[in-house]
Amino acid sequence: MEVSPVRPVVVVVGAGAAGTLVALHVCDAAVRAGQPLDLVLVDPAPEAGRGTAYGSRDPRHLLNTPVGAMSCRPDDPGHFRRWLCRHDEQVGDGDFVSRYRFGSYLGDTLGRAVIGARETVRVRRLRAEAVRCDWPDPAGRAALLLADGRLVHADRVVLATGPAEGGGWIPQELREAPGFLARPWQTGALDAVAAARDDVLLVGAGLTAVDLAMTLARPGRTVHAVSRTGLLPARHADVPLPPVPCPPGLTAERSPGRLRAAVARHLAGQRRESGDWRPAMDGLRPVVSRVWQGLGAAEKAELMAHGMTRWNTLRHRMPPATARTVQRLEATGGLRRHTGRISSVSPLETGSFATVLADGARLTTGWVVDCTGPGSETDAAPGSLWRSLLDSGLAVPGPLGLGVATEEGRLLDEQGTASRALHTLGAPRRGELWETTAIPEIRVQAAALADALVVSYR
Repeated sequence: MEVSPVRPVVVVVGAGAAGTLVALHVCDAAVRAGQPLDLVLVDPAPEAGRGTAYGSRDPRHLLNTPVGAMSCRPDDPGHFRRWLCRHDEQVGDGDFVSRYRFGSYLGDTLGRAVIGARETVRVRRLRAEAVRCDWPDPAGRAALLLADGRLVHADRVVLATGPAEGGGWIPQELREAPGFLARPWQTGALDAVAAARDDVLLVGAGLTAVDLAMTLARPGRTVHAVSRTGLLPARHADVPLPPVPCPPGLTAERSPGRLRAAVARHLAGQRRESGDWRPAMDGLRPVVSRVWQGLGAAEKAELMAHGMTRWNTLRHRMPPATARTVQRLEATGGLRRHTGRISSVSPLETGSFATVLADGARLTTGWVVDCTGPGSETDAAPGSLWRSLLDSGLAVPGPLGLGVATEEGRLLDEQGTASRALHTLGAPRRGELWETTAIPEIRVQAAALADALVVSYR
């Protein structure tokens, strides 16, 4: 598909949260600058804004961040709350609403932005998967091949694909076994297990496992959750306190050991002062990327090996209502946690699974669900867009194998240069920023990227 070269063409691959945020900010930026352009949104999903994160219709699946921090627009914190109030949901900034409602908000906000920019921006939505990107001449245009055979040419490409699919630990025998769910958020994936009564094993104990435990728990069933630490996400406070800035010296610390000690002192000090460590943790959030970028490769590796699990437990927290439900499930035996690594998971002739933990403990369950979280773009399957970029050298693995190598969001190629207008945001930038997977960070990246894309044409 060729578009007139008179108008620059921006292609956004992905219509989940990241792609939706980029698209709406591109519309806004183009209108402000008076810059006509063509915007092509490529994604096979039936609607924009949902992706994996915001498609669940279970009303118990809540955002793990309060309403006041989830606006699409970094300069308008109340935008999401006002949208909810206009749709007959009277909420405050500290409330938690369903993830599905946030997906609706993203889609509606994009739709309004497209309408508002219709005199400046021509928007196309292509419901297909992008499987290849060729860009032989850095001064030329990209050619994106879609799974249905169409070809899309672009001056700028934004890879807003969200977190990569995980499951690298899964042996092929298990992956092919009936009763094993590698992608529990895929439409209809949970229908059979939700209707059955056999026990369930969740591999992982993070936010995905918490949501699935609520969905799958029922009288007479035990949902087992196995993780290396056995820790569930911490809970948000019922009445949150405002963030407390971190001590100035902490951001200059370069020793992983001293950095962990400084963070621990900061949290403990705030707990002594207010009775709650959370304001100190929330105050660290704006500086995490700066601290990460100041570390060398060896220091980053050491920090990853020691302390990140605990950090994630405190950083990505459960809403209070979710925490209360999980507590009831544990008290009644509906949810049982196990600490340790899995030695083996074997399908049985009966259709069940036998799981052996590293300490010798054995579990027999009717279902096994992967809840270990996202993987890396470098593990992308053959025939996928990320695999084509890595194989052609247009993308290379990021530091420590985290995401892909980027410089201010532009992909670095095998020569280590950002010679093409090939951008990404969110999870693929983990190696560059570390703290980059939540809406408060992604919306800032999307707004800055949109401004840069539009300015580059002037």
